[in-house]
Amino acid sequence: MSRKAAVVALTALAPISWGSTYFVTTEFLPADRPLFTGLMRALPAGLALLALTRKLPQGAWWWKSAVLGALNIGAFFPLLFLAAYRLPGGVAAVVGSVGPLFVVGLAALFLGEKPTVKSLLTAVTAAFGVSLVVLKAGAAFDTIGVAAGLLSSLSMSAGIVFTKRWGRPEGVGALALTGWQLTAGGLVILPIAFLIEGAPPALTGTNLAGYAYLAFGNTAISYFLWFRGIERMSASSATLLGPLSPITAAVIGWVALGQALGTVQVLGMLIAFGATLAGQLSPRTAKTPQAPEAPQVSEVESFSVAEKNGQEVSMDLEVSEVRR
Repeated sequence: MSRKAAVVALTALAPISWGSTYFVTTEFLPADRPLFTGLMRALPAGLALLALTRKLPQGAWWWKSAVLGALNIGAFFPLLFLAAYRLPGGVAAVVGSVGPLFVVGLAALFLGEKPTVKSLLTAVTAAFGVSLVVLKAGAAFDTIGVAAGLLSSLSMSAGIVFTKRWGRPEGVGALALTGWQLTAGGLVILPIAFLIEGAPPALTGTNLAGYAYLAFGNTAISYFLWFRGIERMSASSATLLGPLSPITAAVIGWVALGQALGTVQVLGMLIAFGATLAGQLSPRTAKTPQAPEAPQVSEVESFSVAEKNGQEVSMDLEVSEVRR
């Protein structure tokens, strides 16, 4: 397996895990507590990662972590759960599937990733496939739920773009950065949850099991893989893994809840999955002909490739070949 394929496969585990969120929310958690659910998903996971990595932000990364935490977690989680509680799962998934289109636009503004016909077409195709998978005739459209779903998608799309733009500070791993964002996002949700929803509800063993899964498997591990993948992929390629989430949700509904999958839904899965794969394919570029007298170099020989700020930048040939 190539390095790129390995990165894509590991990053894809995040939206696959998130596909279980609707099932866990409806089957394991107390009803009508979207803010408390977002809080319980983010803050315990963030604090656990802080304790594990023992690293805190420095300098500008205090406010950058706060912004990323608010976009990826603090605003996204409550809006996501509000949409999940107010909309049928299928409608919520379709509303959320517009995320790749948001990312294409934001990436053009802030990352210089020019929109292409391919990126727009794959994003629209993926959303169409998702709609075939999850949208049922007569599905109810709640105005607040739809608005919450769109805003949650926009919030996470902006989080993806700025995570890509800012990267992470030197010497800090993706696990620590994930902990900073989850903690910041949880702290954003904390006062709002208590002001709007009041004291936490009485929790059963089933509720605690559901929250434990969401906090650690569905959030701490999944967001670590997600942020790590964003560093190594383009923003549009990363967000086009999103359709794996509603596909997973549909499969879980079929296996665990006995929900039937018809021909149209299976066709939608194939369309959405095909668009996801297409979003990971790099365009072919013409090979540059080699000079006839090119000197032989060893597999990992280092050579000078550019001059920046008056100093030569040395790159490793093996890394260059992989990234090309």
